[in-house]
Amino acid sequence: MAGENTILAEKILDKLGGASNIGSYTHCMTRLRVTPLDESLVDKAGLKKIDGVLGLVEEETLQIILGPGKVNKVTEEFGKLLEASGELNLNDRAASKKSEINKKNATPFKLFLRKIASIFIPLIPALVASGLITGISKAVIQAGWLDGESQLAMILTVIGGGLFAYLGILVGINAAKEFGGSPALGGLAGILIINPSVAGITLFGEALVPGRGGLIGVLLAAIFIALVEQRVRKFVPQSLDIIITPTVSLLITGIVTYVVFMPVGGFISEGITKGLLSVLDIGGVVAGFVLGATFLPLVVTGLHQGLTPVHLELINSIGDDPLLPILAMGGAGQVGAAFAIYFKTKKKRLKRAIGGALPSGMLGIGEPLIFGVTLPLGRPFITACLGAGVGGAFQAHFDIATVAIGVSGLPLAFIVNAGEILLYLVGLVIAYAAGFAFTYLFGFKDEMAGEFD
Repeated sequence: MAGENTILAEKILDKLGGASNIGSYTHCMTRLRVTPLDESLVDKAGLKKIDGVLGLVEEETLQIILGPGKVNKVTEEFGKLLEASGELNLNDRAASKKSEINKKNATPFKLFLRKIASIFIPLIPALVASGLITGISKAVIQAGWLDGESQLAMILTVIGGGLFAYLGILVGINAAKEFGGSPALGGLAGILIINPSVAGITLFGEALVPGRGGLIGVLLAAIFIALVEQRVRKFVPQSLDIIITPTVSLLITGIVTYVVFMPVGGFISEGITKGLLSVLDIGGVVAGFVLGATFLPLVVTGLHQGLTPVHLELINSIGDDPLLPILAMGGAGQVGAAFAIYFKTKKKRLKRAIGGALPSGMLGIGEPLIFGVTLPLGRPFITACLGAGVGGAFQAHFDIATVAIGVSGLPLAFIVNAGEILLYLVGLVIAYAAGFAFTYLFGFKDEMAGEFD
């Protein structure tokens, strides 16, 4: 007898028009991403009504939200069904269709943000793991439960902090790959920035500072080396390519990095850091409300992925990140709104959808709630944003900050500054309550949920 994941995969495949209509597929943390060959054969309304499907997003690919953990298992069964059908020839069949979709959605700003997102999204598991270990270690040491000079403390510090010391190399690798260059040369671009030996170089009367320019400088250098590599290769005989192209690319990029990218990257990084801190200092709770309330629309458009280097730059520059706790309230407002809908609705299918998505939402993965519940209903999405704004105002008032980046929701408490953990949790509960109150009183009536019949 087929398991529930196989049955769910079968239902999804059927609504997608069958195996012969699948050009390509993959998955991320919460979504099965499919490129259909003929979108007219896809029953999108039917997909949304499948039990287990938490929502549907139409972008470059058709993104079926299944939730963390679940998506891995369903994607595996989905792949087995395609292989068994004998219809799978993904690369060749998808090429023309993918090109068509890319052109349809390709604005320079969207394409740039997608590339930035593609650089950092693969690093999220490592960032989360390192951030949690770093945050928990600091909290345990500051609480006096562990001697900061002990071998165990040193081991935990090294395990948690290693990524952040060499993050520039990983960012450089991914950036070069995204812009058509060799990943290894991108890694070298990162090393150009973070290499401690840089301190021995003096240019224009000033000594260079290792790490100057931060991740902004790394991105500039890695993208530049990818572009140089492509252009140099056009003029180099194939027999000499492996020797001349990388050598010339590295030499040119190294010089330009130390003369241009490090100072320019430093200027941009300082501008971002000082600008955000000034907004929070001057705007206070008003700035916190606006930032918290407007984060969910950024998530819907995918623009939030572009903030990852900003969070990392704040940590690199001032030692912690006061922006992340504010933006994390976006998910908390969603959770509160979802609870309100759950208690008000009499529709069993809507209750099941909320029940399946709420645990993920409380653990900081809000997309199932956004795309599966509040956004389709309309008004609850707005009241969730208002609840998030209240929580953001609270976080801004108490200047709560994290020592690393990671998923929001309850797990974020592990990477909040040790003395601010309780305040963060209080703000989280306030956002839950505000999202619940706004939605229960003004945001939802059962007749709004017609598609959940």
